[in-house]
Amino acid sequence: MPHPARPTVTLRDVAAAAGVSVPTASRVLGGSSRTVAAEYRQRVLAAAAALRYTADASARAMRRANDSIAVVGDDLTTPSMGMVAAAMERQARDAGAFVTVSSTHGTAERQLETVRLQRALRPRALILTSSRLDANALGGRLLDELLGYERDGGRVVIVGDTDMPFDSISFDNHGSAKELAHHIAGWGHRHVTILAGARGRGNVSARTAGFMAGLHDGGVEERHIRISHCAVSRQGGFDAAQRLVAEGLEPPHAVLAANDTIAIGAMSAFRAAGVAVPADVSLTGFDDIELATDVTPRLTTVSLPLAQAGAEAVRLALTARAEAEQLMMRGQVVVRDSTAIRVA
Repeated sequence: MPHPARPTVTLRDVAAAAGVSVPTASRVLGGSSRTVAAEYRQRVLAAAAALRYTADASARAMRRANDSIAVVGDDLTTPSMGMVAAAMERQARDAGAFVTVSSTHGTAERQLETVRLQRALRPRALILTSSRLDANALGGRLLDELLGYERDGGRVVIVGDTDMPFDSISFDNHGSAKELAHHIAGWGHRHVTILAGARGRGNVSARTAGFMAGLHDGGVEERHIRISHCAVSRQGGFDAAQRLVAEGLEPPHAVLAANDTIAIGAMSAFRAAGVAVPADVSLTGFDDIELATDVTPRLTTVSLPLAQAGAEAVRLALTARAEAEQLMMRGQVVVRDSTAIRVA
């Protein structure tokens, strides 16, 4: 009678048994150059022995087959992602590497599936771009997969908010949005609608919270602030602006959109309804995509260093260091023609 298969012991099991974090267990068992205290090291080794944990030696010994950098993104169709990916490609080419790009549509399951596929293809580095990546996603399976990839000799970089123990680049969405909203309040707008994008999406949620904080600091009353959720797309902005016009725009009114694409859609809806920007309503965006200066009127927005983030992500991916590096990038308010000062 065959013996039942022994359950697979994961790195997370070893960490739990040793009473340490998963990254600490990974450093001990993966031969990392990062220093781990002797006490924790002994606990991890003892737990691994007791659980009969066996790392994939063949994978660890595997040599990298190519110089590709695999970029795993939520949505490859957005203008902001296009700016990031283009900068990554330029930086990688200058370093003698090349970039491949995959889309996950922002779901944790697709992220895990794509990372597993990329590990089989043996890229030199993995760069994940997402509004938010949590260590406990899917019960920690995505984190385990990424830690395993680093143990095999790869590097992981995350562009977006995360609590994972890898190199990361994030944007101060809240602080930059607060600054823009403070400008709007200071210019005399006392009725404001926020086109907030989809509920629960990390970056636009942070921007909405920042808008609220800046408006409050600028003296705009809570009862005069409306939040309208919509699809994060041009059509989403168009539909939301149509609803706003039907409900009525109290002067002096301003509309703060969670990104430029939403704002451009709203601008089209206002034009179709005979509402003049900025004479009747001031309108702002966020990101500073190329179209922000091509539309009429040109869009007031927050310019994020998207190209810089893309280049920095590749630099981090190709640079070996003992400790993970976390970078925070802040946007800059760019005032153009779509806003007007209402102060006499």
